[in-house]
This record gives sequence, C-alpha cells and structure tokens, in this order.
Amino acid sequence: MKLGSSFVVNIATCGFVGRIAFAPGTFGSIPGLLFYFLMSRLSPPAAACLITGFILTAIWIAGKAQRSFEAKDPGCIVIDEIAGMAVTFFALPLNIYLGIAGFILFRVFDILKPFPVGYLDKNLKGGVGIVMDDVAAGVLSNLVLHVLFYAWKLTH
Repeated sequence: MKLGSSFVVNIATCGFVGRIAFAPGTFGSIPGLLFYFLMSRLSPPAAACLITGFILTAIWIAGKAQRSFEAKDPGCIVIDEIAGMAVTFFALPLNIYLGIAGFILFRVFDILKPFPVGYLDKNLKGGVGIVMDDVAAGVLSNLVLHVLFYAWKLTH
C-alpha cells in the first residue's frame, strides 16, 4: 500500500477504529456523535453545508479506500457510519436522550437495512454505494428522532 493509499485508508477507517475485530460499524459510529455536538452549535443551513461537504468527501475517501482493499464494501471502512450519524442528528438540539436514541436508531436501520437503505446498499457501487446506504439510514433515524422530539415537546 502506497503512502497516499495508507493516508486515505487511515481516514476511511477513522484511525483504524474500523479495524476493531468486533462490531466495527458500531464503534465507527461513535465518532459521529462529535458531529452532533458540533452541529448543535451551528444554524441548520451551516450544519447542512457541513454535512454535505462531509458526505461528498466520505464518498471520495471510501471509494479510494475500497480500491486499496479490493473489496465491495469492506467493514473496516467506517467513514460512512460517521456520515450517517451526522445526518441522524441534523437540526436536533443537543440532548443526551436524543443522542442515545439516535445512536441506537441509526445502528438498527444500518444493520436491518429497511427500504431504501437495503436497496441503495445492493444497487449502488463504489464510494457512493458505501456511503449512501448509511446516509439513508441517517435520514430514517433523523425522521424518527424528530417525531419523538416533537411528540415529547407536545406532551410536556
């Protein structure tokens, strides 16, 4: 592996978090909680720009790392989980309960792959395929969190 490749692989695996032998996707989702903290301090338009830029970068990095591993969607690439977690927490206030619920929801949607997550996982290729199923899991998680948050606000 060349130096440039190894740099890209380090980013794609989040400093080798993705190389943890047990549940790399779950461990790889944890750094996404940093996005939640950061986005809670940004306006929704600024957060949307940050997420969009990160997703586009993640697609490029995941595609390059995938070629280094010579595999369809290597489990050690976790930058896609970080992107999905960022989407999960878009436009939500910082709250420990939302953080826990969002983490769990994202992992459930990422593992079970309901439509459209599974469809994107099976039909998209390269970096786009690696990242966009997690983005879709993040969208589903975000929608559920918004419903839960606003339902809770209405009752309290």
